[in-house]
Amino acid sequence: QVHLVESGGGLVQAGGSLRLSCAASGRAFSTITMGWFRQAPGKERESVANISRSGGTTYYADFVKCRFTISRDNAKNTVYLQMEALKPEDTAVYYCAERTRGLAIRKTLYDYWGQGTQVTVSS
Repeated sequence: QVHLVESGGGLVQAGGSLRLSCAASGRAFSTITMGWFRQAPGKERESVANISRSGGTTYYADFVKCRFTISRDNAKNTVYLQMEALKPEDTAVYYCAERTRGLAIRKTLYDYWGQGTQVTVSS
């Protein structure tokens, strides 16, 4: 059974940093594409960053480029999202998700989702 558990969210001041983690189980981690998404109150869930099975290819939404970094450790079955220079508009619930096929951005292409972790950035 596939299981994704996010951690690392919290309250941080604008300009601060957080590192999110997502531990995966249930499928061979090196065979799955991973992504981070977020959903702010009243808004649709949107893609933040995605990473290929090997970690060699990544995608970032324009609004996080040069501030966020996605990475993965296949030995630990974990994907990370390092977030720097956080802004109040980054406030959202952050979700990790996985899919068995190649790198994709659209949320509808992901098969399994975690429960999410809240990130709140104060001004």
